[in-house]
Amino acid sequence: MGERTVYFLSDQTGVTAETLGHSLLTQFNSRNFRHVTLPFMDTEDKVREAVRRINEAAAAGGPRPIVFSTLVQDDFRAIVRQADGLHLDIFDVFLEPLGAELGETPTHAAGRAHGMSDVHTYMKRIEATNFALANDDGGISRNYDVADVILIGVSRSGKTPTCLYLALQYGVYAANYPLTDEEFEKGELPELLLKYKKKLFGLTITPERLRQIRRERRALGKYSTAQQVRFELREAERLFRRYAVPYVDTTEFSIEEIASRILDSTGVERRVRP
Repeated sequence: MGERTVYFLSDQTGVTAETLGHSLLTQFNSRNFRHVTLPFMDTEDKVREAVRRINEAAAAGGPRPIVFSTLVQDDFRAIVRQADGLHLDIFDVFLEPLGAELGETPTHAAGRAHGMSDVHTYMKRIEATNFALANDDGGISRNYDVADVILIGVSRSGKTPTCLYLALQYGVYAANYPLTDEEFEKGELPELLLKYKKKLFGLTITPERLRQIRRERRALGKYSTAQQVRFELREAERLFRRYAVPYVDTTEFSIEEIASRILDSTGVERRVRP
């Protein structure tokens, strides 16, 4: 089967079209997709140029392009419908029935999903992100009093990206603390963490995957050896069990899935909605 081009058209960043489109495509076994995102389609000339590119790809032979669109202006959407490809208009699917249910006509205003229309919500995300950065890997802040959750685990188990995702997506105040040989030799969590035991959540990973990640970062030394990796993971999970800290194996999960599991397990409330 030939490569199939998938276009994501948006009058703003393209995040909504990409997110939903990628989610739908994962339900099919084929991975032979070429993704093309065309954001900020906010003029007729840009939209027509996008259609020209889609038609050009269709004329080149092979499977016809797939187009995910989140354009809100009716005239722009009408132009895109003329493109030679499978056109999936996300707003067509949802806006009309939702408007009928609510008894309200959609505003068709661009940029509301990811713009600055709600400054308060935006600032909450920024504040949470600053908190995550200041409290990364047991950083200088350690202001755990205001943390919603404190992730613990060995180095490179996914703590930092998960904290940043929780902050940026949900405004959650997430700190993280790395477990090291000091904790493993004592077989105890530090007093600093025990004060906030109810906020703790552990991350683990398979030895094979952790070793692969560490070798990409630092190939030499015991940091990435099979023996050290197995030792750290074994002792970390022993600490999780000893202190009844809930934890998740991150090996097969995306950051989005890890974050959702943390929120579901801990009951931490989202400060903002995506």
